[in-house]
Amino acid sequence: MSLYHLLYHSRALVPFDPPGLRALLEQARGFNREHHISGLLLHTPDGRFLQILEGEEAMVRALYYDHIVADLRHHRCQVLGAGPCPERSFADWNMGFRVANAAELRVLLAGTPAAGPGASAAMPPHLHPGLLKLLLDFVSHHALEPEHYL
Repeated sequence: MSLYHLLYHSRALVPFDPPGLRALLEQARGFNREHHISGLLLHTPDGRFLQILEGEEAMVRALYYDHIVADLRHHRCQVLGAGPCPERSFADWNMGFRVANAAELRVLLAGTPAAGPGASAAMPPHLHPGLLKLLLDFVSHHALEPEHYL
């Protein structure tokens, strides 16, 4: 099995309140557990998502292209990076979650190359080398009040 990760961001079309986010996470965690996918989802109160998925390449790509992009609750899905990875960075989480603010998300995305005109669904850009480290540092060093975790 080749290990693969995919990072994307999107914008919600409908507001996600805490019960809506909990429902989304329960659904994602069940699916991910069944399909051996791990990852992290960041959500901002203004409706942005940043998510990294890890697992077998065919399963991660199918989840993103067949389910996530097709989900009518959000739009502007954009792959920020994808490709093989030597090991899981979020192995303990079927879907880790954290509420982030817009400024934190801007810091995480700063300098991340967007998919250029030559990029396609068949050949997404590679994950920016420093971004994974930033995500790991972000979740491990930013303590939040319990209500920020779902």
